[in-house]
Amino acid sequence: MDVKIKKNRNVQVKYFGLVAILIVAFFFLKDAFLTNTLTTLKLSQDKVIIAPVQQGDFDDFIRINGTVAPIATIYLDAYEGGRVKEKLVEEGMMVKKGDIILKLENRALYEQILASETNLAVRQNDLRTTKINFDARQLQAQKEFVTLKYQLIKAQRSIIQKTELYEDKIISRDDYLEAKEHFELTKENHAILQLQTRQDSLLRSTTMQDLDEDLKRMKKTLKMVYGRLDQLNVRAPADGQLGFLDAEVGQSLRQGDPIGQINILKAYKIEAQIDEHYIDRINRNLQASFQKEDQTYELRVKKIYPEVRNGKFKIDLVFTDTQPQQLHTGQSYSIKLKLGESKQALLIPRGSFYQHTGGQWIFVVDKTGTQALRRNIVIGKQNAKYYEMLEGLAAGEKVITSNYRDFAEMERLILQ
Repeated sequence: MDVKIKKNRNVQVKYFGLVAILIVAFFFLKDAFLTNTLTTLKLSQDKVIIAPVQQGDFDDFIRINGTVAPIATIYLDAYEGGRVKEKLVEEGMMVKKGDIILKLENRALYEQILASETNLAVRQNDLRTTKINFDARQLQAQKEFVTLKYQLIKAQRSIIQKTELYEDKIISRDDYLEAKEHFELTKENHAILQLQTRQDSLLRSTTMQDLDEDLKRMKKTLKMVYGRLDQLNVRAPADGQLGFLDAEVGQSLRQGDPIGQINILKAYKIEAQIDEHYIDRINRNLQASFQKEDQTYELRVKKIYPEVRNGKFKIDLVFTDTQPQQLHTGQSYSIKLKLGESKQALLIPRGSFYQHTGGQWIFVVDKTGTQALRRNIVIGKQNAKYYEMLEGLAAGEKVITSNYRDFAEMERLILQ
């Protein structure tokens, strides 16, 4: 026979209560266990810099150091090799275009000039002799032509007379034929001499023209050699300041050796080195500015040098309006280079933490201010004061922005 068993409600209540306590204890122990597994370091708050995360205007610019340089520099090379004979201008002195800076001497060039002058004199004598010979030959040919022409006229008159006498049977046939043959021979000789005279005249004209051209080339060559002689005087190619001069009296220079430079001081430019991180964001005509004696001067990027050396690349900036009255080569200024327009963004102050994290993570201080946990972040642009935060932080939170050298491997900091 089945017996009905009554349920004990007090046991059920106790059972459910125990389960709830176990669940709460499990999660509490779980959090405590996970917290205790984090690599932790206790640190005094005085040893770190804590900064707020805030919403504000982000000015897209960077600060760079710029150095004043001449707007243009002309480099001096040795057009001709030689030994420095005299030094007329010292470094830093102002020069005018055409001023002699150095005088060189070159014995080999002097000998070459002497040889060229000798060759020219020989060629001139040859030309003179050739002209004399041609003139004499032409004169002789003209004399022969006149004589032969007279003989032709005489032979022609003789054949006419003897033809009439032969027809009248006064002279013999042999006398007539002899006169006729003499006339024909004289006529042919006249024609040959006439052709020869024309050919000699043409040959003389061609030969003399070639000789004249050859003589002109030699004179031109000699003139160029004289020009090389003048290039032993190193002259200033433009008005300016002699920046440096790498030559001393008695020093031997080879052709093409760099000697110095002329700085054109009519205007100036600013040369600056920029971290390679910005190389893709720097374009021509970007605006920049700097202050001198409480006055702001506007600049623009004129030239970008693509070569990166030691993690930096070079740019040239020029003044867009006025430039300071007193500028000197080598002066340094802090330049504000504008990369983009201002905009609203989430900001954190710049700090040395970036050197250890690369901007990929940061320590975030909790609401109690007693601990800071490591958190991944994404940084966008940066300027001289702030980093633009893209992901990982919210306005009102606080972060540690000072150096992480002593705790870069930690995951939690206990702030005391």
